[in-house]
Amino acid sequence: MSDVAAVKQLVSKYNALRQEIKKVIVGQDEVVEQVLLSIFSGGHALLIGVPGLAKTLLVNTVAEALGLNFKRIQFTPDLMPSDILGSEILDKDREFKFIKGPIFANIILADEINRTPPKTQAALLEAMQERAVTVAGHHYKLDLPYFVLATQNPIEQEGTYPLPEAQLDRFMFAINLEYPSFAEEVEVVKQTTAGVNQTVNALFTAQEIIDFQQLIRRIPVADNVIEYAVGLVGKTRPNSPSAPEIVKNYVDWGAGPRASQNLILAAKSNAALNGKYSPDIEDVQKAAIGILRHRLIKNYKAEAEGLSIEEIIRSLF
Repeated sequence: MSDVAAVKQLVSKYNALRQEIKKVIVGQDEVVEQVLLSIFSGGHALLIGVPGLAKTLLVNTVAEALGLNFKRIQFTPDLMPSDILGSEILDKDREFKFIKGPIFANIILADEINRTPPKTQAALLEAMQERAVTVAGHHYKLDLPYFVLATQNPIEQEGTYPLPEAQLDRFMFAINLEYPSFAEEVEVVKQTTAGVNQTVNALFTAQEIIDFQQLIRRIPVADNVIEYAVGLVGKTRPNSPSAPEIVKNYVDWGAGPRASQNLILAAKSNAALNGKYSPDIEDVQKAAIGILRHRLIKNYKAEAEGLSIEEIIRSLF
């Protein structure tokens, strides 16, 4: 199949996928779009929202509709690395046997990732970056495609361990979930209290998703679009000559080169999912807030003046 025909097939399957997810998830269109963008780009996503906004249900529904193997890990302060990676045990023949942990799946829901200590967060980091884990000196490859969709509670509570910047940088998108509108909440209550279960059909196979990811990477990008993405990321660094006054005054730390790579990958995905054969500057801007939100650290002046990271990013377009 030619790449042009493959893009057309991707668009029709993507639209069917959105409809399938809508059977269960009411509203949250932009959130679903960003989760799917990160999946087709091959990246991980961090979902940030207060409890009860259906973060877990969303990930579960996406996994079902994509036809992928799904595991949920509930992070707690006493969770050990072996609890997620697996461990070696002595079997009845007195031989060591490796029992795989929940990390061996296509989609991992890392629930409340900031509730677990750094040691366990680091175990997840290797899986996210290398798509492999090391246990007792043995290297185990994870099945592709592999995504970590982590949830984080933004309410500062006791017993949470903020994610280190190096790990935050491994997430392609940070996606904020807001409360539903009045009409959406009415619809949610109707659906969830009626006792009718919606069935979500699997529309993809693991191999199809890998093929579509490779197709997206083959999409050509004009030099001016790449230069725009790199320039946009450069403007977020306070010490950069191109940084505007708002960044110099309100930002302590800017985004690294991984943000530029992710911007172009997400722009390619956004273009392909909308039937375009090459991304433009609008595609970069569409992904910019989700990709830069967790990579910029604002200073105390921005906090004091109530300036949000999103406002700072928008001012750079």
